[in-house]
Amino acid sequence: MEVAFRVLATASNMHGRRQFSPPTNRRSNSNKSVWHASLNQLIGTIVSIMALLYCHLRSRCRIPHGVGKSSLNIFITGVCGFVGSSIARHLVESDSTIKIVGMDNLARPGSETNRRELVSNGIDVRHGDLRLASDLETIGPMDFVIDAAALPSVLAGVDGANSSLQLVQHNLLGTIHLLELCKRHHAGFLLLSTSRVYSIEALTSLSLDIQKDAFVVSDTIDPGLTDDGINENFSTAAPVSMYGATKIASETMALEYGLTYDFPVWINRCGVLAGAGQFGRADQGIFSFWLHSHLRRQPLKYLGFGGSGHQVRDCLNVRDLSQLVSTQIASGDRKNVPRTINVSGGQASAMSLKQLTQWCDDRFGKHAIQSSDEERPFDLPWVVLDSALANQHWNWKPEVSMNDTLEEIAVHAESNPGWLELSQ
Repeated sequence: MEVAFRVLATASNMHGRRQFSPPTNRRSNSNKSVWHASLNQLIGTIVSIMALLYCHLRSRCRIPHGVGKSSLNIFITGVCGFVGSSIARHLVESDSTIKIVGMDNLARPGSETNRRELVSNGIDVRHGDLRLASDLETIGPMDFVIDAAALPSVLAGVDGANSSLQLVQHNLLGTIHLLELCKRHHAGFLLLSTSRVYSIEALTSLSLDIQKDAFVVSDTIDPGLTDDGINENFSTAAPVSMYGATKIASETMALEYGLTYDFPVWINRCGVLAGAGQFGRADQGIFSFWLHSHLRRQPLKYLGFGGSGHQVRDCLNVRDLSQLVSTQIASGDRKNVPRTINVSGGQASAMSLKQLTQWCDDRFGKHAIQSSDEERPFDLPWVVLDSALANQHWNWKPEVSMNDTLEEIAVHAESNPGWLELSQ
């Protein structure tokens, strides 16, 4: 098509030039002039039509993102956090041709630790705030943007550490600024979302039993529930917490931007992420927080649900998430694939706080846990995700067992006695 366009354009230019003709009679010259004018007009019309057709086809037939390129340019936000830095390391270790630019506001004390390591691995780390669109002006062009930045606590906006406006600006406005970046460079977008987009009312209404010191679902008649957990059809109706609301709003905006401006969007709703090096706190990174605190004999408490410790979460090792992200980026813009999927360790990794304490007691020695009836906002008794769609469409399933994940956290805790303080 492009060759044809150029040939026709050349022909048009040739016919548009003044040509030398031998002298003839006046009537013949007049007829030839009319004929040449008509021919030039016809060729000009054809060229215009071909040019429009060429531009249309070129816009509709872009090469899928990441396909056929010798190297990829990736932009990762929250790159100095646990998840962002883990994905960045995985990508450069798996493909030395990938070029990564990362951005972080470096707000948490542990961020500097990850920043130094990332820079030593050749990653371009920049200090920036996603709430400021101007901080993104020097970024690009990129093939894919990975949004791993957020205020990730379900208590964000209500615990006094951050205001509700700060939460919305970080988690939603920041995502919109990234989507504008993708629109500008026609880059793919990958959003790391959360299991906390699922309805609190629906989850607290589940019928639960207690088996082996853990809550289990006794009735799965809800169409959003399977024997393996919560699937993508489960209700996302409010309330979902302010944090959950910013993430589901970000999901909706990402899908709309991708459809409107024709770039690929993948949304991964993650279970509780874990692994060595996580900056765990009571309101986020619970597995890391619990192990580090148990080892250091710090006070721990079962909150709510009768102070029993029966509340259950599944666990996803960040290395398994990184593998999926790598596959999604390399795939480009696959068609007829769900844009939004659960990504989780599932039932095989599900564990209650009491079961987690028993694991720690066996590993580190006994440590007494306090009990309290105190209720925290947005606490849930049971959250386990079904990742069947990820397996069906991406041939993905978690490879790192729950025990191996806990063991790598334990080894890291033993080697880093000051990690709890660094995590605050």
